[in-house]
Amino acid sequence: MSAQTQDLRNVVMLGHSGSGKTTLIEAMLYEGGAIRRRGSVEGHNTVSDNTDLEHQRENTVFSHQMFVNWKNNKINVLDTPGFDDFVGEVVSSLKVSDTAVIVLNAANGVEVGTELVWEYVQRYETPAIFVINQMDHPKADYDSTLQQARERFGSRIVPVQYPLNAGDKFNRIIDALRMVMYEFPESGGKPEKMPIPESEIQRANEMHNALVEIAAENEEGLMEKYFEQGTLTEEELAKGITIALAHQQFFPVFVSSGLKDMGSGRVMGFIDDIAPSPLDRPARRLLDGSELTCDPTEKTTVFIYKTSSEPQVGLLSYFKVMSGILKPGDELVNAETGEIERIAQLFVSEGKERIPVGQLEAGDLGVTVKLKSARTNSTLNARGGTRSIRPMEFPESRVRKAVWAETTADTEKLFAALNKMKEEDPTLKLDIDADTHEAIIGGQGQLHLDLLKQRLEKDFGVKMQMKDPRISYRETITGRADASYRHKKQSGGAGQFAEIHMRVENYYDGMDEPSGLSIRQKDFEELPWGGKLAFYWCIVGGTIDNRYIGAIKKGIMQQMKNGPLTGSPCQNVRVVVYDGKMHSVDSNDISFQLAASGAFRDGFNNAKPQLLEPMYHVDILCPEEATGDVMGDLQTRRAMITGMDTEGHYQKIMAEVPLSEMNDYGSSLRSITGGKAKFSMKFSDYQLVPSNVQQDLVQNYRATAVEV
Repeated sequence: MSAQTQDLRNVVMLGHSGSGKTTLIEAMLYEGGAIRRRGSVEGHNTVSDNTDLEHQRENTVFSHQMFVNWKNNKINVLDTPGFDDFVGEVVSSLKVSDTAVIVLNAANGVEVGTELVWEYVQRYETPAIFVINQMDHPKADYDSTLQQARERFGSRIVPVQYPLNAGDKFNRIIDALRMVMYEFPESGGKPEKMPIPESEIQRANEMHNALVEIAAENEEGLMEKYFEQGTLTEEELAKGITIALAHQQFFPVFVSSGLKDMGSGRVMGFIDDIAPSPLDRPARRLLDGSELTCDPTEKTTVFIYKTSSEPQVGLLSYFKVMSGILKPGDELVNAETGEIERIAQLFVSEGKERIPVGQLEAGDLGVTVKLKSARTNSTLNARGGTRSIRPMEFPESRVRKAVWAETTADTEKLFAALNKMKEEDPTLKLDIDADTHEAIIGGQGQLHLDLLKQRLEKDFGVKMQMKDPRISYRETITGRADASYRHKKQSGGAGQFAEIHMRVENYYDGMDEPSGLSIRQKDFEELPWGGKLAFYWCIVGGTIDNRYIGAIKKGIMQQMKNGPLTGSPCQNVRVVVYDGKMHSVDSNDISFQLAASGAFRDGFNNAKPQLLEPMYHVDILCPEEATGDVMGDLQTRRAMITGMDTEGHYQKIMAEVPLSEMNDYGSSLRSITGGKAKFSMKFSDYQLVPSNVQQDLVQNYRATAVEV
């Protein structure tokens, strides 16, 4: 359960939903003796998928930490979800893994979920092994899947194995690394090693020679021996490909049937023999630019990659020991807050089971409970240590919903629960929109938020309502208008009086100064909601005292905060105050605030007011056959296609799309492409709203204002 650093292998299982990761893991655990009986996803009894939510959905929703002792090594295995709605679980698991096992569905080939995880594998520079799974499927196509993988991921994808009889009769695998054929009994399990059939010798030799060349390229002495003798011993071959795998120069491909437990043991053997230990991985660069090696003799540093809560237990913190040795009772310092955290209990995880251990060495994975303030991305150091591991970066939200509690009494309870769930899932975002004052929850897809709502009701007893959020529009003008406004109020005693004449016009950098006016003062305000206000004071002759400049600007800004068209903030406006009147007794700050607000409102309404809407740059990756349907759907969303490209056998569509048209996009894209597409979106800028859309928005706003 506890192992030395050189005897550790940290493996993360990745792949598109339906590739069979969880079933393959079950076979791997069984082969390693970690479990006595293999469970099934349908039977709701696998080690990995162990929550009620996963049993209900029959697929992985959360990452799970497990381990198996194989020969002399301890192999930590992390299962991850296949739906990209739960990509945060992939990011966090990859952060602490030393090898990725990317599982492909032999019947479906390289799917969009594979594309997604490959991006993160490359970002983290993680060695990777491919397993073409479900070779027993009637439509299994090894050659096509391998070709797709090489087209998409490059020539470093090198087959180690291939099936001799793919399909429902599958039970034989040719292994070109060991130059043997594995023949499995019908029920799976331990295979018999057989000679490679004569008909397959040439193909197997060609594959073997390719592996020998890869090994020889990574060790000078091996290259010389290879040139002299034309081959390498099994030990030399293992040494060379270990180096190649560790440096991402080689991504081996294996085949399996997780369901029938065929090939899983060989994958485990390869991980055991060839995959890098934490000692073999490059030093990790810290936030301050220094480096940290995974050394058990160094001071202890721990990185928390995942937090979750469990009834009757509280907060669970999953971590990797980055250096040193961790023991129960150790006191560590949170690098971010300086707070002391005591590791009261130390466990290794086998799915939902936690097994107490006496210590964990550098490189190992574990779990502890009830830390005070440390959360996902926290670094904990032994006293005197100041290291900070670079935090994980999670993708931007792709779907946003306004949320509120079903009853007013539950409001505080709802936001307490949401903040707790944010700690567990950093891809969830919770903000209060400064313009609309709505509480906005952001996630990776509608499924992501639907399951969030389900968990809130089940785990916290809170019912949450969701709707599309109001869009934060902006208002501006495209013309110019002069306006005047007199504020006069008399109700006994001192009254209120102010009169202002101003010019309101569209502002842009580099525009000419106003002609025919004497500019006494000009200010440029960067507005909190974006854009600018250019304020010109052109009063001559003392018709308005300079002491009222501040009040006039305040009145203009108050009106700009809630624009005349839809109550949205105004931006990029130049206001020139050039005349007015005041009264020696009745004029004061509030009078000029009100007069400035009224004059600005009238001038703005007469200067060709225009709504601006937030535009997002959207990248869609979809199969070529779905391109037409995807582009057709984008056109209904007022999208402007900005480009197209090819990535492997996928088409990449780039577009600028109004945020108001993106609320249900994830669900629509999944429906159009059968779940074989993905998208990302990022704020671009504000652009003019079409006149017909603006007319509807203004009418709706005015109708709502009348009702209120």
